[in-house]
Amino acid sequence: MPNVYAVIMAGGVGSRFWPRSREKSPKQLLEIANKGTMIQNTVKRISRMIEPENILVVTNKVQKPIVAKQLPKIPAENIIVEPIGRNTAPCIGLAGLFVRRRDPEAVMVVLPSDHIMLDEEEFRRVLNLAIWVAYESGKLITVGIQPTRPETGYGYIQVINEDDGKNPYFSRGVSMVKTFAEKPNLATALQFLKSGDFLWNSGMFIWRVDAIMGEIERLLPEMYRELLKVEDVLDDKSFEHVLETAYRKIRSISIDYGVMEKAKQVFVLRGDFGWSDVGSWDEVYRISGKDEQGNSVTGKAFLQDTKDSLVYAGDKFVATVDVDNLIVIVTDDAVLVCKRGRSQDVKEVVDYLRRKQISEYL
Repeated sequence: MPNVYAVIMAGGVGSRFWPRSREKSPKQLLEIANKGTMIQNTVKRISRMIEPENILVVTNKVQKPIVAKQLPKIPAENIIVEPIGRNTAPCIGLAGLFVRRRDPEAVMVVLPSDHIMLDEEEFRRVLNLAIWVAYESGKLITVGIQPTRPETGYGYIQVINEDDGKNPYFSRGVSMVKTFAEKPNLATALQFLKSGDFLWNSGMFIWRVDAIMGEIERLLPEMYRELLKVEDVLDDKSFEHVLETAYRKIRSISIDYGVMEKAKQVFVLRGDFGWSDVGSWDEVYRISGKDEQGNSVTGKAFLQDTKDSLVYAGDKFVATVDVDNLIVIVTDDAVLVCKRGRSQDVKEVVDYLRRKQISEYL
């Protein structure tokens, strides 16, 4: 088996989880649905396959101290700080420099820091298969999630379900990607679900480091040239300065749009292990336990004639009377009230606060 490294992307703010998620304490550093923070659970889940010294975390300067405190087994040198958020392609390329320095043929398992997997054994089985295929084939691998509903908040992956003779791994349950699709409207999502050949895009990737760096060089040459300048000074005092200069020149672009949608051959493994990206308060409600009235309550609260609602009371006392289908989130300095089904729009609150430069609530 190859050397395997995990790269955990942990620099996001999680604006859809305002007011609990803030710049200094974002979603991945909070307890949302299980005991332990989301990043702690991500590392715990992957640590059964990959040793802590081979786990890299990419975050930002503000969050680094908390990440280090929450993940004491991860070596300090494995916590990589991006000077500016530039989406997933630069994040993955930067981590790739550190992996390539250690082993130019290693396999990288790239994971978001804020997902949930209910069936962790099946999750690891899928990853082990993906690692083997990535190492042997030298191709890019992603994990698609078997959809359970016409979700409009996810991107989709269309797969080739038939054995066309071009896929040597078809018998192992590995499909080839036909195309990637952006987040659809409801009518299109219904069509995707009905067709049976679309999966949710999980944002998880597996590949050899030489394969992904080669694709970045081919498809994002300007970014690759800047990354090479950083690679030259990985152990130098000038590292932070060179990195910041490079990141100011690198454009913000996702790995999906920059590489995956344009790569010549991409494999996808079907994931059916109770996955959730916990991307909104609506998703928290969906996966949470509920009482007889369909309410999910955390903290001290009095709910009268209230149904199908999510209430997070924090350290306050919350009372509701004669309301249904609400999301109520209370923190020390802010309160969110919105209709269930609209929590994707919570990011608009964060955008407003930024426009008005009301930083104390960010």
